[in-house]
Amino acid sequence: MDFLTFHEVSHYYFSEKNYTKAIEHVDFTMKEGEFISIIGPSGCGKSTILSIIAQLTKQTEGHIFVNGKSIALSDMTVGYMLQQDYLFPWRTILDNVLIGPKMNGTLSSATVEEARTLLHEVGLVNVEEKFPQELSGGMRQRAALVRTLINDPTIFLLDEPFSALDYVTKLTLENLVASMIKTYKKSAILVTHDISEAISMSDRILLMDGQPGTIKKIFTIPSALRETKPFYVRRHEAYQALFDEIWQDVRGKKEEQLDETDD
Repeated sequence: MDFLTFHEVSHYYFSEKNYTKAIEHVDFTMKEGEFISIIGPSGCGKSTILSIIAQLTKQTEGHIFVNGKSIALSDMTVGYMLQQDYLFPWRTILDNVLIGPKMNGTLSSATVEEARTLLHEVGLVNVEEKFPQELSGGMRQRAALVRTLINDPTIFLLDEPFSALDYVTKLTLENLVASMIKTYKKSAILVTHDISEAISMSDRILLMDGQPGTIKKIFTIPSALRETKPFYVRRHEAYQALFDEIWQDVRGKKEEQLDETDD
């Protein structure tokens, strides 16, 4: 049985006089423990799909199932990482990490120790009593990752979490996040504009067309790349051929749009 299923899912945003089709007839399935990336042009509904999975938005049409049950009846929990870390500046890093357990009423001495251990695992040592403004952007995103992990979510939703970081930090965090998700056996969906990032971190890639957003093509990452740490994937001999194949599909859509504009 598939872990997550989208069946003919559409979503429209309504205004007083009009409406916009964000996504239309989106179909895909996801296995438990799988890492999927969604790429495509701006405005094609990538983030809308994440919002629907997180149940922040309800789809206009279609059905979503988690382990065969309607998503509304499932016990799936969601961890969400965004481009901004959204750490509270007036709280220490440890307090920020423990916000979820505090709100859920599950905070204990064991949870505090787990938080400290996770901070160390992601390379954040002796930062528990520091405040967010004392950390670099990459360190803050590591703290945000720990804040997400401590809640033990069923699925990770990653909405361009590395896009505001410098290139070296971005590559380091790609490696770290992919490793942590695999270590803790989580399912994950990443939204990104970066084809290289998608190839490096994913098991499969969904390429979307825009306005309304539809799935144009699904790429399966070769096992040789899936078994390689993200930091080294770009050097692998199988990487360039896959990048070129995906780029050709992405570029073909852009060229069609340019041709229509010229007409």
